Amino acid sequence: MEKKISDRIRYVGVNDHTKVIFEGMWPLPFGVSYNSYLVVDEKVALIDTVEAGFEKEYLGNIRNEIGDRKIDYLVVNHMEPDHSSLIATIREHYPDIRILTSAKAVPMIKGYFGLTDNIHAVKEGESISLGESSLTFYMAPMVHWPETMVTYLGEEKTLFSGDAFGTFGAVDGAVLDGGAHLCGWLDKSESCFAEFRDEMTRYYSNIVGKYGQTVQAALKKLSGLQIGRICSTHGPVWENHVADVVSYYDRLSRYEAGKGVCIVYSSMYGNTAKAAKALAAELAGRGVKYAIHNLCTENVSFAYRDLFKYDTLAVGAPTYNNDIFPPAYNFMYGVCARLVKNRKFFAFGSFTWAGASVRLLNEMAAKQGFELISDGISFPQAYSSRKCDMAAVAELMAR
Repeated sequence: MEKKISDRIRYVGVNDHTKVIFEGMWPLPFGVSYNSYLVVDEKVALIDTVEAGFEKEYLGNIRNEIGDRKIDYLVVNHMEPDHSSLIATIREHYPDIRILTSAKAVPMIKGYFGLTDNIHAVKEGESISLGESSLTFYMAPMVHWPETMVTYLGEEKTLFSGDAFGTFGAVDGAVLDGGAHLCGWLDKSESCFAEFRDEMTRYYSNIVGKYGQTVQAALKKLSGLQIGRICSTHGPVWENHVADVVSYYDRLSRYEAGKGVCIVYSSMYGNTAKAAKALAAELAGRGVKYAIHNLCTENVSFAYRDLFKYDTLAVGAPTYNNDIFPPAYNFMYGVCARLVKNRKFFAFGSFTWAGASVRLLNEMAAKQGFELISDGISFPQAYSSRKCDMAAVAELMAR
């Protein structure tokens, strides 16, 4: 992989194809990258580290770029362990290195690594000279931890953005978006942004989704900077698609979505599943975009992705113990926890002796401010098209 981003900036990150579940929850079908960068001037700054387990490769990447030169500064934009795990390792190999981070990260560094010396808590807008270039720091709290900040290299119009603008997916072939491809992607005619967009949506919806308001605040703060390059901690380095990426993040953090339906369902004996598939067939017949997810067999990660893609959510669940069947309830709990808004909503589900799931799903949706398309369809015992007029529902969704 080409490591040189510019004369000053070198990529020293690593790709992980071993981990199959990120944060113990989210699948990684295309792997993930942990991005770290060197800024090389009269002084050298290292921007973030990588996940534990990659010590040898990571230190080798650094030495390949700067040889035996010392590193003067370690900038810690974000303390989540996939980017901070090797802070102590770097301090061990570069004992004079000075750590630059936010005030809220200082006690975290002590808590994780027991390090308290040679750490400087930078202030909003503070700059550190590296020689002919300088790094300037801006706080970005709750994007998506309280200590997060971003680092700006003005001479190169480069934003080291932490997790912001990141994606799932390794970047083995190239890290720059002019040549990076999502592992396993077959249509190489599409742009890098088009290839990674779904994995960016999934990353955002799974991890950052709750923090739309603070993402908006960060975007507003950074809008005054000239940004020609974004170096995130996951996924490609954005040069050709900076405007696309910033615009898309703005849209995601406003909870705006395209026209379409995200159908999610959980089914005990197949009747609610039949209703979900009938709705999907009716939508397909009308040319309406949709995605369908079985919450009993599929990781919820992909359902959250499509929740953020489409403006209508349809949730199917049978009644269970006079409540919502747990897989659907857990999904809706996650929807509410992410503070999702601006959605239309439809609930459906079967019951045998007492129906409650549709009413309770509607109550959860109403509390989120969702627009209920109808009262939903709660049907007894077996599924039939007579009991479930999904054609009429699809017609409402197609409008």
